[in-house]
Amino acid sequence: MEFRRDVVILLGPPGAGKGTQARKVMAETGLPQISTGEMLRDAAARKTGLGLRAKKVMEAGGLVDDETVNGVVQERIDSPGCKDGFILDGYPRNVVQAGMLDTVLSPADRVLVVELVVDIEALVGRLTARRTCSKCNTIYNVQTHPPKRAGVCDACGGLLVQRSDDTEAVIRDRLETYERQTRPLTEYYKAKDLYRKVDGMGAIDRVSERIVALIRGMAAGAEAATGE
Repeated sequence: MEFRRDVVILLGPPGAGKGTQARKVMAETGLPQISTGEMLRDAAARKTGLGLRAKKVMEAGGLVDDETVNGVVQERIDSPGCKDGFILDGYPRNVVQAGMLDTVLSPADRVLVVELVVDIEALVGRLTARRTCSKCNTIYNVQTHPPKRAGVCDACGGLLVQRSDDTEAVIRDRLETYERQTRPLTEYYKAKDLYRKVDGMGAIDRVSERIVALIRGMAAGAEAATGE
């Protein structure tokens, strides 16, 4: 029997809010978040061979090679926890990775691609103010979404830190890389009629409501088409 999964791909430049939205959508839908960035940073923290190689690239604002990322993602989406679907946060990053993903998804899977559209200059300000919990990876912004206690995570009490790649020079380099390598995914998924966009500059809860509505609309439309 072939399982039908709901697959949500979140696109948007670094700092657009993909991680925050993926967590909120996960809480609302039950679909697990798959963040390649978090998986690679975890490997770096554990000082695995892969992690140390990835850490050097990420700290310079670069992107980890396709082969490494593809392997990490495929292993995760083939796991039992993803049998009903999943949310991809930060993957695919380019058309090559998108092609690889196409080969491992089932024809029965329902795929929705949502781009978070943001103002670039506002984004730079958002990123330089971003802080991440060193224990549970919850994301805060000292300007727009600060913790109740400065430097301390509301959820677990962990220390909030600024990522080494959240400096303005590195951020602008990452944005240029995004435009060059990841922007073509917009046309790739438009051609497949899978692409939708959401204003990522609005209130966090409002953005997540729009994404969840798109997911539920996708499921309802597919069920209507098959008479289920």
